[in-house]
Amino acid sequence: MRTIGAPPGRPAITSQKNRRILVIDDTPGIHQDFRKVLATARSVSHLEADERALFGDADGAAPTNDGYELDGALQGQEGLEMVMRASRARRPYALVFADMRMPPGWDGVETIERILQVTPRVELCICSAYSDYSWHEVIRRVGRPSLRLLRKPFDTFELLSVASELTDKWHRMHGAAGPSGTPPTRSSR
Repeated sequence: MRTIGAPPGRPAITSQKNRRILVIDDTPGIHQDFRKVLATARSVSHLEADERALFGDADGAAPTNDGYELDGALQGQEGLEMVMRASRARRPYALVFADMRMPPGWDGVETIERILQVTPRVELCICSAYSDYSWHEVIRRVGRPSLRLLRKPFDTFELLSVASELTDKWHRMHGAAGPSGTPPTRSSR
């Protein structure tokens, strides 16, 4: 597993919020773009961001969570292996960004289909300049009407918004389940 983010000497996941993101793209430069934007980004809810924009930061407190923890894979098969290892280690990814075209291996749709077989709770975003499928076909095959699309080239704000929205969604849906993403058993309560 190659980590392409997380500030040195600091834990990437804070306050037990899952901020783990996997980027699957065959272009190393795209991994660098994600790292530049997300590795030092601070997580702020949309309401907090709106409040700060309207009223300023009255108490001077900075957001408490440092950058996302980013891992990268150059092909779908490698990404699936990383998802499986993370699942076995009980450190699931909250979000996977997958490129649509990744020759010579699986495309983004096949990659996502296989990832969902291993970890159906993960949030997903297709990140591509073009596709060999219509969006309706992608949604039908993947079975996720809420699947997001981030068109390349993307801008910083758009990437930050998608990452924040989808990791927050994962946390709302699965955060109480703990870091493994599995609900507590009766004996663990």
